[in-house]
Amino acid sequence: MKKSKKTRILRLFVVLATLIFEILPYGAVCNFATSEGSIRRYYSYFSLVPYGYANFAPLICAVLSCALAVLVTVSLFSDNARVERAILFVSFFAALISLLPLLLGVRFFSVIGAIISLLLFAALALSFNWRWKNE
Repeated sequence: MKKSKKTRILRLFVVLATLIFEILPYGAVCNFATSEGSIRRYYSYFSLVPYGYANFAPLICAVLSCALAVLVTVSLFSDNARVERAILFVSFFAALISLLPLLLGVRFFSVIGAIISLLLFAALALSFNWRWKNE
C-alpha cells in the first residue's frame, strides 16, 4: 500500500515546523552557575554554545531534522521504499535524540524542546504505515 500524497505533504509540514522551532532561540538550554545560584540561558538547536558545554543532543537533533527534511522532500517525488525506510530510521533517531537532554535533568529541557520532540514523534508516526513490499 502506497502512502498517499496528503500524508506525504502533511509529513513535510510537520518536519518544516520542527525546523522552524529548532531555529528559534528558545529550544536548547544551558544552566550556568553563578555566586547567587544558577542562570538559565536558551539557545537555538543549531547553536554551538550548548554543544560546547557538553549538551550534544540539540545540534545532533537539528542535523538529523535537516536530513529528514531532505528525505521527506525526495519522497514527494518518488515512491521508493528505501527512501521511506530511511525516513523511518532518521525520524526514529531524531525523536529519540530530542529526548536526551532529559538525561541531564528536567532543567535542561524547555517547552520548545518538548514541542520539537512531539513534532518528531508525529513525523515518526506518519512514517509507520508504509509497507516495504515494493523494493
